[in-house]
Amino acid sequence: MSGQGGGPAAGALAALEARGHSLAVAESLTGGLVAAELTAVPGASRTVRGSVTAYATDVKRDVLGVDGPLLAARGAVDAEVARQMAHGVRAVLGADWGLATTGVAGPDPQDGKAVGTVFVAVEGPDGTAAVRELSLDGDRAGIRAESVRAVLALLVRELAGNAGAKDTEHNGGN
Repeated sequence: MSGQGGGPAAGALAALEARGHSLAVAESLTGGLVAAELTAVPGASRTVRGSVTAYATDVKRDVLGVDGPLLAARGAVDAEVARQMAHGVRAVLGADWGLATTGVAGPDPQDGKAVGTVFVAVEGPDGTAAVRELSLDGDRAGIRAESVRAVLALLVRELAGNAGAKDTEHNGGN
């Protein structure tokens, strides 16, 4: 992979391949869009192990191993849920790195969270995770597309070694 012309997905996959590392993706609100972006890159099969679209809360719990009491207490749109999703997909698919997206794409709020509230997470081979909270404006398609961009940007940042436990990003007027 050259990393040219493919944007952050190609760059991230090139960096992962250079390290001999693999990647797995757990997606909720993005419904497979992150995996589609990654697998659109020629040669992605050398790095991408697979993905789990965990749209339903019970799939997050039963397949990815997200803590049931946490889901019951906070709902699926939560920083710790995103972190556990990234951890769980690494374990389930045997990958070095895990990505996760969870949030509210709209049109209605969910679990008391406003439309545009999104959490993206990356967990690396040492088990250290970075989670970013997003507050996005726009329609459903725009929120989903920006969530894909944000999780890939977080992966690129983590691969570059800029470790950050958690920060908040606002896009738009929120």
